[in-house]
Amino acid sequence: MDFNVKRLAADAGTFLSRAVQFTEEKFGQAEKTELDAHLENLLLRAENTKFWTERIMKQTEVLLQPNPNVRLEEFVYEKLEKKAPTRMNNHEMLGQSMIDSGSELGPGAAYGNALIKCGESQKQIGGAQRELIQSAAINFLTPFRNFLEGDFKTILKERKLLQVKRLDLDAAKTRLKKARMADARAAAEQELRMTQSEFDRQAEITRLLLEGVSSTHAHHLRCLNDFVEAQTTYYAQCYQYMVDLQKQLGSFPSTFSNNNQSSVSGAASISVPTIPVSASLPSVSAGHGSSTASGGFNELRSSNGSRKARVLYDYDAASSSELSLLADEVITVSSVPGMDSDWLMGERGNQKGKVPITYLELLN
Repeated sequence: MDFNVKRLAADAGTFLSRAVQFTEEKFGQAEKTELDAHLENLLLRAENTKFWTERIMKQTEVLLQPNPNVRLEEFVYEKLEKKAPTRMNNHEMLGQSMIDSGSELGPGAAYGNALIKCGESQKQIGGAQRELIQSAAINFLTPFRNFLEGDFKTILKERKLLQVKRLDLDAAKTRLKKARMADARAAAEQELRMTQSEFDRQAEITRLLLEGVSSTHAHHLRCLNDFVEAQTTYYAQCYQYMVDLQKQLGSFPSTFSNNNQSSVSGAASISVPTIPVSASLPSVSAGHGSSTASGGFNELRSSNGSRKARVLYDYDAASSSELSLLADEVITVSSVPGMDSDWLMGERGNQKGKVPITYLELLN
């Protein structure tokens, strides 16, 4: 019990000494040991890393989940260590609404069928978005969060301890200056040597931790590459889903009506990597060319003959009765009695199958 009281008194004295030293430094009444420039630069870099890591994390979370209420709910479930309930995202809800409306309006009708196809594509995009969020959470956000909650907290702890050791060192220097008696000076010098040694040791520990921030930057760079790769995969999937949907909708002539011509024409100027949008909208071309092409198809049907036709863009056959097409190839087309007016029979060598007329341009 006596030992504990003495220990408590010693700790209280040390705390009071630090408080006095800190206060005198603030008022300019005591000298302050400055950290070396290298250590100061390392501390500044660590602070900047922490600040921008927090900011990037916050903005990434907003990007992946724009709804603040959902983010709050996910945060609460995470703190409670419970799994958040699974809910459809916006693309999936839109897709489900399109599918339901298409089924209600009639999947056999062109509009109903198109709604179902659009809904399925939207749900595919929703699924791809889920994969992006999951990948970003594991490979990007989690390492960033681990740095903030692990490594940086350790740095803060050691930095605070370094500040304490510095106060002890400066207090020892002050006591040495004030010592007058030989015994007091000897005791003060011994205390100064001890506090200097502890300060140097703590400065070295802090420096090693701060230099480890370089490894953190290298790790975060790899995480950034993973995030970009996940985004690339996501946008490539979305693009492919939309291209496939565009091809499917190409078999519905009513998809591109005249009242949408101006907006489609504006989109036609956008450069698309593999499939030019301008080539995918043959039915909205105005003027003599459009009427001539339409007349050519009508003439072909009435003559029951065959014509050469150039393929405007790729088409993947949806069934065994259809013929897959490659952009810019030339095939032979003919009309078959009883066939839907939006389709012709296409021939390429020994291959034969139905082809949509919206993908073709008759040659003279």
